[in-house]
Amino acid sequence: MSKAHRGKGIRDQFAHGRGECPVCKRKNVKILYEQEAEGQKFKICKICRAAIKHGKKSLTVAVAEEVKAAEETAAPAAKPAPEPAQPAKPEPVETPETESASEAAAE
Repeated sequence: MSKAHRGKGIRDQFAHGRGECPVCKRKNVKILYEQEAEGQKFKICKICRAAIKHGKKSLTVAVAEEVKAAEETAAPAAKPAPEPAQPAKPEPVETPETESASEAAAE
């Protein structure tokens, strides 16, 4: 039997195949199983894959939530970034004039 979703088979993937499942929102689980919904492919965890297969969950709800979240995160990026503050220009420092040796001797 194949062991494609275990150690050696997932070492070449980003973070060894771990991340956040878009369906159940659990973090640091293996998201190795591809599921297609509305023309897009998503990688989901093993438990959600089984739940979708048995009709207990649907990926379309998760897709709608993910698209909505993506739009919310993209909206602030569309705003122009504020210009960085200009560094303060150093003002010339006035040094007290020192009396020359000849002036000091004249007094």
